[in-house]
Amino acid sequence: MDLSEAGAGVFFGGVTMVAWGIWLVVGNAASESIDPRTAAAISYVVATTLAVAYVVTSDASLAVTPRGGVLAAVAGVFVAIGLISTYIGLSVGTTTTVSTVGAMYFVVAALIGMAVLGDEFTVGKGVGLVLAAVGVLLVAR
Repeated sequence: MDLSEAGAGVFFGGVTMVAWGIWLVVGNAASESIDPRTAAAISYVVATTLAVAYVVTSDASLAVTPRGGVLAAVAGVFVAIGLISTYIGLSVGTTTTVSTVGAMYFVVAALIGMAVLGDEFTVGKGVGLVLAAVGVLLVAR
């Protein structure tokens, strides 16, 4: 990966971080105002509408292969599970705990990437994942 790829990754990762941070705070307020399952559904109807509008108005390819379609659908199942779980968690726990523990999804993705997808494991990555877990434990306490 060259510097421009790393820079773009950091930029979009930063946008994701800010957007999801705001989403969790607003989602918490929504789950305190209405049933958290309903709040989750409304959030995803809006998100889906915006995502479809973006795809249609951008230069995105509308070609879908069977494998890509199935993988995207399976990813959607896990997004739905995570979304509903997050909203229910926000209605019974604190934003700090739910968001911090939930944000550890990257550890799951990193471990799957290294174990299944052939991503390189390094001592630095291992130490980083352990430190992230320790950080979450400290914040969640």
